[in-house]
Amino acid sequence: MIDLIMGVSGSGKTTIGKALSQQLGYAFYDADDFHPPQNIAKMSQGIPLNDSDRLPWLLAIKSVINEHQQLEKDAIITCSALKQSYRDLLAENTTDMSVIYLKGSYETIFKRLQQRSEHFMKENMLLSQFQTLEEPENAVIIDINLTVSEIVKEIINQTCAKIDSNMK
Repeated sequence: MIDLIMGVSGSGKTTIGKALSQQLGYAFYDADDFHPPQNIAKMSQGIPLNDSDRLPWLLAIKSVINEHQQLEKDAIITCSALKQSYRDLLAENTTDMSVIYLKGSYETIFKRLQQRSEHFMKENMLLSQFQTLEEPENAVIIDINLTVSEIVKEIINQTCAKIDSNMK
């Protein structure tokens, strides 16, 4: 099983991904770790990435997904995956992947980003993320205003319900 946790920067992907992976005993991968240095430099300067910037990054993440699928190993992967085409690329030839969308308002996430100092993605780029975002239709949608433990519990409940309904 691959759980792809998506959402704009500041939605809590890394925090939730780590907590969920600890709860389930799944491997954890943060897509931020797969950005090439030029992408990080660009974002650090407040310049949004374009599709050609994102492609090598998405392919690196897809490689991790493919490896886990081949080995039949479970993983939690966090990735903004803002466009449907990005999610389609990540899900291509993948048989067992759930998309979990951490959804929150611009105002809530902007406040979170203002409190974050150690990250290359700054609050001045949040608007471009919301403009790029294509909300998923077939995803587990989670309200980011819940506590971390409530979010993890909700993800587990909803993904288990989805698996159960697919088996019937």
